Amino acid sequence: MIGLFITFEGGEGAGKTTVLQEIYNRLQQEGKKVVMTREPGGSVIAEKIRDIILDPTHTEMDSRTEALLYAAARRQHLVEKIVPSLQEGYIILCDRFIDSSLVYQGVARKIGVDEVLKINLFATEGLMPTKTLFFDIEPEEGLARIAAHKNREYNRLDRETLEFHHMVRNAYHELEKRDTDRIHMIDASQTLEEVIDKTWNYVSTVTNKAQ
Repeated sequence: MIGLFITFEGGEGAGKTTVLQEIYNRLQQEGKKVVMTREPGGSVIAEKIRDIILDPTHTEMDSRTEALLYAAARRQHLVEKIVPSLQEGYIILCDRFIDSSLVYQGVARKIGVDEVLKINLFATEGLMPTKTLFFDIEPEEGLARIAAHKNREYNRLDRETLEFHHMVRNAYHELEKRDTDRIHMIDASQTLEEVIDKTWNYVSTVTNKAQ
């Protein structure tokens, strides 16, 4: 049996991580086989790479170095957790995956989407998510949420300019237009309860169809 690979994407402060946790809890309550994971990270080695990438003191990191580190972490995460879980029929809920690299490094870092896609398809051997949820929010609102959330992890991405975050959002919209079958947009400016409900309705439909 092959499982489902559902990724959660969006700009900073969109609330996707909180929503993912709630969806995970609900699927567990329904008795579904479900795994919750994240990128960069998700395995011991990948988490160590995450620490290097997101360390706010690593201001001198080259953009291509950053892109390669994300791809390396993704590869390790894939072979250790994602592929084995899919082979065992699990539903995988992953906080970020390849789309994040395309928008953050490909567009916002100006490396080029095709260049970043190549190294990531090499890392994943062409594996893509079954479905992707894109949590859309104005960067100003997302960053305001982060500023109000004192317990949130502070990382290098929080130091970027507002223009950078607008490029990220626009790039996600472009990806959604190109791949409407896989990417489903959720208005993350709504209340948390509304966002969770819309996400749950979508995920429930996808998982029920797969049964």
